[in-house]
Amino acid sequence: METHTASPAGGLDPLLSLEELAEYLGVPVRTIYDWRTDGKGPCGVRVGKHVKFFVSDVREWLARQRESAPGRPAEGR
Repeated sequence: METHTASPAGGLDPLLSLEELAEYLGVPVRTIYDWRTDGKGPCGVRVGKHVKFFVSDVREWLARQRESAPGRPAEGR
């Protein structure tokens, strides 16, 4: 997965903490840890002892999780 470090406006891409990501997705923090262990969640970035997530990476990951409409095959399958 390609990681983006700059936003279209030329500034830095905002980062989310594990807690912020879990709150945004409406899942427990433990689920984020489990996804990381299983290689299923969005790509994370280590900042010292903390794991952060580029907002752009989360958006890209969410787009890949989108299900097809009922009765229609998923794109790329």
